[in-house]
Amino acid sequence: MPTSRPVRPFYRPMRPRRRDEPHRTATPLELFFDLCFVVAVAQASSSLHHDLAEGHLRHAVVSYLMVFFAIWWSWVNFTWFASAYDTDDDVYRITTLVQISGALILAAGVPRAFADGDFAVITYGYVVMRLAAVAHWSRAAAGDPAHRAAARRYAIGVAVVQVGWLLRLLLPGGWGLAPFLVLVLADLLVPAVAERPGMTPWHPRHIAERYGLFTLIVLGEAVLSISVAIQSGLDAGEPGLWSLAAAGAVIVYALWWLYFDRPSEAPDRMPYSLIWGYGHYLIFAAIAAVGTGLAVWADLERRLTHISGRAAGYAVAIPVAVFLLTVWVLHVRRQQHGVVAVAFPVVALLALLAPLAPAPVYVLAALLVALVTLTVVLRRRDAGASAPA
Repeated sequence: MPTSRPVRPFYRPMRPRRRDEPHRTATPLELFFDLCFVVAVAQASSSLHHDLAEGHLRHAVVSYLMVFFAIWWSWVNFTWFASAYDTDDDVYRITTLVQISGALILAAGVPRAFADGDFAVITYGYVVMRLAAVAHWSRAAAGDPAHRAAARRYAIGVAVVQVGWLLRLLLPGGWGLAPFLVLVLADLLVPAVAERPGMTPWHPRHIAERYGLFTLIVLGEAVLSISVAIQSGLDAGEPGLWSLAAAGAVIVYALWWLYFDRPSEAPDRMPYSLIWGYGHYLIFAAIAAVGTGLAVWADLERRLTHISGRAAGYAVAIPVAVFLLTVWVLHVRRQQHGVVAVAFPVVALLALLAPLAPAPVYVLAALLVALVTLTVVLRRRDAGASAPA
């Protein structure tokens, strides 16, 4: 006789997951959550591309960093919460789907934020996601007495900051940036304050897997940016863009290799867990920006942009350098020493000099290939030296 599967309950007390739970992996709901954030990342990358190609460099960078913060921070908060309290009952699923709806609202507001500086729609979507997070934390406070103080601090802190985001919409346009930075700081301080009574039971390996999955999402956006740019060039009858496509692909492949070169997990101690988690903002934003920069360089090759070759080169070189330095700080220095640990910042510096060369994209591709080769050779040498005779 077939065995009956257990029926998922509509509601169950939100008990904490074990930090040492074996075989903990991303759930289908978490993967669906990530997939819906692809839309927001794509909108941010597309708008950044348009602004850079038009020569609005300062506006492009500032708007991109602001928009990407809203995307990244909403994803981060759900990811760490789900690692600690995923009950997978119906109420949990419905609340998470509300968060996903907020992400879609946020994505719809990205073009308006770039074009007109109007962050109202983004703010509404962001607040929808964050208030759903308040519901999650309220359930955790009720179901987990051991971490009740931390869960309450999360719920209260997140709710108060959302009031601030809504009030910001009432300010005159010239006041936009300073209140934004204040509220960003307030949002970032909520976990630092909330975790002080005792860290919530998130799973270090599960968190590392989730961050790796989001890294794959932004790498995918970079690949898409290259593909669309090259397709447009080929449709316009410029087959010479194939070499640029090859160099761009090498750059993206190298970024993937360097991030996933060694297995890692999130640090399980404060404050470094916050540094590790927050620092990935630069990694995610930089990878997505690399794809945008490559698309801008393709526009330059087709004479469709109003910026210089040096500026287009920096559109690729700066995010590559930011990626290398951040990976070096968060991953490499903790796991590797010697030549490899020094090579990352050196290559980052050389990347910033690449736009001074005639073909910076190809120089960047060569630098990254050299860095990947160095890491592979030295890792194999170290493995051989440590192997038993």
